[in-house]
Amino acid sequence: MNTGIRVKSPPEKPLIVFDGDCGFCTLWVRRWEQTTAGDVQFLPSQDPTISERFPEIPKEKFETSVQLVQKNGEVYSGSEAVFRGLAEGCSKWPLRFYEKVPGFAPVSEAVYGMVSRNRQFFSALTRLMWGKHVERPTYFLTRWIFLRLLAMIYFVAFLSLLVQVPGLLGGTGILPAADTMESLSAYMDREGVGVDRYRIFPTLSWFNVSDGFLQFQCWAGMLLAGLLFSGVAPPLCLFLLWVLYLSLTTIAREFTGFQWDSMLLEVGFLSIFFAPRHWLPGFIRETPPSRIVHWLLRWVLFRLMFQSGLVKLASGDPTWRDFTALRYHYETQPLPTLIGWYVHQMPLWFHQFCVGAMFAVQLVIPFFIFAPRRLRIFAVGAFVALEVLIASTGNYGFFNFLTLSLCLLLLDDFDLQKWVHGKWRERLDVQRRKFAEQFSCAAKTIAQRIRKIAAVLLLLLFLFLTIPLLARNLKMTSLWPEWMSKTQSWFAPFRSVNTYGLFAVMTTNRPEIIIEGSNDGKTWQVYEFKYKPGDLQRAPGFNSPHQPRLDWQMWFAALGSYQQNQWFLNFCQRLLQGSPEVVRLLEKNPFPDQPPKLIRATVYDYRFTDIETRRRTGQWWQRTEQGLYCPVLLLEGDSLRALQ
Repeated sequence: MNTGIRVKSPPEKPLIVFDGDCGFCTLWVRRWEQTTAGDVQFLPSQDPTISERFPEIPKEKFETSVQLVQKNGEVYSGSEAVFRGLAEGCSKWPLRFYEKVPGFAPVSEAVYGMVSRNRQFFSALTRLMWGKHVERPTYFLTRWIFLRLLAMIYFVAFLSLLVQVPGLLGGTGILPAADTMESLSAYMDREGVGVDRYRIFPTLSWFNVSDGFLQFQCWAGMLLAGLLFSGVAPPLCLFLLWVLYLSLTTIAREFTGFQWDSMLLEVGFLSIFFAPRHWLPGFIRETPPSRIVHWLLRWVLFRLMFQSGLVKLASGDPTWRDFTALRYHYETQPLPTLIGWYVHQMPLWFHQFCVGAMFAVQLVIPFFIFAPRRLRIFAVGAFVALEVLIASTGNYGFFNFLTLSLCLLLLDDFDLQKWVHGKWRERLDVQRRKFAEQFSCAAKTIAQRIRKIAAVLLLLLFLFLTIPLLARNLKMTSLWPEWMSKTQSWFAPFRSVNTYGLFAVMTTNRPEIIIEGSNDGKTWQVYEFKYKPGDLQRAPGFNSPHQPRLDWQMWFAALGSYQQNQWFLNFCQRLLQGSPEVVRLLEKNPFPDQPPKLIRATVYDYRFTDIETRRRTGQWWQRTEQGLYCPVLLLEGDSLRALQ
């Protein structure tokens, strides 16, 4: 507030006088010094020159609140003194709120007074929440590591697709890209869809559908991931990686419809604007990360975690409600691991405890993402523990690694610098000085202001598109007008604004499809898959971060019918034709010389064995036959026919 005091000898630049004996004040003054970037002076009231320079200010004033002495001699105290001081450093919104928002001024002064009277408590609270560092955190090292982790994830994702694309999408694959594009193009022509077809189905396969071009996209993605890891032209590399991965996941349809594929596209898209703007590697040349885009990446992590817990409760599934879901999860998930087998053997109380801990991590801890640094560090620990447990008991491709990479964004350079030494420490110091300069109004260029406006627009767009998706989980869809849903639908093909939440409804049994071939209809031989359960004596294994798309899709097929999965019939047809690209997706081809004449698919109910059965029989699984998944199939010319 304006004290009504005017000093006769005003300072050359605004001066904030604070109680130097107050630990709380000293901590926050360090942050204000950084925010004002040298545009404001700070001196403790214990400085002997203060009483000499400003005899007009009573000594007791310094003991109750900070005092701001302006260049014109006016003196302000309390929260207004703080806001006016920050406004000198280009942080003007608090002062605007103070002056223009009704009720803000008295409330802020009341809060300031409460804090001033309880400094010891708030000093302890500050140290508890922030630790020793309350300055604005920097994220140069955080971003440097994050982008390299993202590069490795992109590399693995493209490499994983490279070895599967011929069998999945090739000319003799399960869902040939050429056939997809031919039928889609004909449909678009009939419907009179022009250039909008490229938005509706965004893939480079509009221009080339050859097997070689599909593989070229994978190779190009791996090369770009290597360049990104090296720090070469990060925004350009990230944009091209996003385009290529969107192209492949669009044309692959069912085989790339997983949440982590969408999550990689969303994170990859935002990272285009998060990356440093330079062409050649050089940590010192890197511009400070956008705080707005950084927040949006954290928003992805929040939605992933919070929605994953929310959908489980919103679904009404009884196994989540009575905390027994994990009693079934380890054996019914798509691709369990050996550790998952052992965890399944634990008693019911253990599984119920784990469900409770999971709900705490997914429904409470996500709010710590936006909290002070020590709570964020706690959140990182909780999230890492959850992801490590998930990854150790089940195979989910690169999903857990991508989530862990996002967790890194909750840590700042202060948290990470203890792991680096020598030149890296020196480079961080240089970058911190550069970071401090950006708070000066005079230092802001037109280009910086344009980039900030663009970041704000990106923030508004993502909030506009994602908040209704979050509200949908809360059954609040009636609050949003239809035009918002249409806008979301327009952006949906790009898979860069998503909703998340796995296992909303827990599967309590495990139907497993076993495919066999025969030449006489009497002797049947099994097609063994590389990763999915089949042989009862084969232990569950580990395949992450690679994702075997066919093995995963077989899990979904078993939960439905063959009529709902045209790709499954195509798969059987390719086996009858002996397609080498498709057969290479499998572990064992029982017909290496000539394909079989008949194919049958039988459904079994699979269960983990217990420790005693495993010791006695050597079997990790036990199964009960449920019947045929589809009729016995044979080839008639180039078409499938069901054997009656």
